[in-house]
Amino acid sequence: MTIQKRILQTAGVLICAAAAFSQRPAPSLGSPLPGLSTEDVALFEAGKADFLDVEGPADGLGPAFNGRSCAECHSVPAIGGIGNQSVTRAGRTVQGRFVEPDGGSLIHKFSLPDHKCQPLVPANATVVATRIPLAIFGDGLIEAIPDATIQAQADNAGRNPDGIRGRVALVRDPASGLQRVGRFGWKAQQATLLGFAGDAYLFEMGITNDLFPNEAASGIPANVLAACDSVADPEDKPDSVTGRRGIDNFANFMRLLAPPARLPGNDAAARGEDLFQAIGCAACHRPVMQTGPSATPALDRRPVALYSDLLLHDIGTGDGIAQGAAGPNEMRTPPLWGLRLRKQLLHDGSALNVEQAIAQHGGAAGRVRERFRGLSPRDHQSLLEFLGTL
Repeated sequence: MTIQKRILQTAGVLICAAAAFSQRPAPSLGSPLPGLSTEDVALFEAGKADFLDVEGPADGLGPAFNGRSCAECHSVPAIGGIGNQSVTRAGRTVQGRFVEPDGGSLIHKFSLPDHKCQPLVPANATVVATRIPLAIFGDGLIEAIPDATIQAQADNAGRNPDGIRGRVALVRDPASGLQRVGRFGWKAQQATLLGFAGDAYLFEMGITNDLFPNEAASGIPANVLAACDSVADPEDKPDSVTGRRGIDNFANFMRLLAPPARLPGNDAAARGEDLFQAIGCAACHRPVMQTGPSATPALDRRPVALYSDLLLHDIGTGDGIAQGAAGPNEMRTPPLWGLRLRKQLLHDGSALNVEQAIAQHGGAAGRVRERFRGLSPRDHQSLLEFLGTL
């Protein structure tokens, strides 16, 4: 059996398993994973409450921040989804290398008090990029995929006929201090949900925590930041009753949040699913992976129909910003589950529909784009019907 046939056979088994798993009653958007214990449901609800909580200066908000709660950026069409916000990053390219300003590339929208600690796009910036929020539905299942499984996608990807090869983002996980495979964020810059939570608390709300203990704001010196900050660091402290920090609650909510259920399809959608494979979309948007062993039954060896390889690719849709292990032109393959719920596509929201998003694919994905363009009107519509079920 050839390697390609073995890969297809394994994918087929997982797709069948995912289909069987999806026959269970689908939870509504924003609900916990089905089959959780009473204790886990309580953790989910506590995390959701923290996710919705609006922070203020007394809680450590700022000095520089983008929002006052996690839900500001993750509430459409339900808690855990996308939002109408965007963030800005900036820096400059020097001899082909991205250089970020002191304090990082993130340009916060707001600051406290007044505007003394308000980051601005540097006058010498040659790169200014916009990013829209990613939904966090099903992120616990993504976290539970073993590093080795993601690594295997990189090893196998180079053998596909189009020569598409993704790259694993190896990053330091601030929660464990270990090098792990990154999988969260547009640049796959975080490997675990606790690390992702700590990152969001600091960089989106300005709340320092055990994982990210130092205030950061682009172009603002540390002594100026200190003068703007009225709460001792770290600002996210353990609860006196539960012992959990806000970042623990945030991570629990994401970990136990159910993925978006796939809609039932018609015959055209079934044909479109075959075309998705045939023209090469699945080379990056891998239909199914599987979680490893977990003490949480809802996460234990489950199929994950995410439609992503979670790898970094340069297909002409990069934002010019280097972050984590990702180069300026590399982006993580975004999962397609929940695609039908998004009004804007790609990292900057510049594509308003699937056709516009595909049109921006280039590089190694150029052949796939041209095959899409070459589809008959019937096949074109069938593929769109399929994508509309995700």
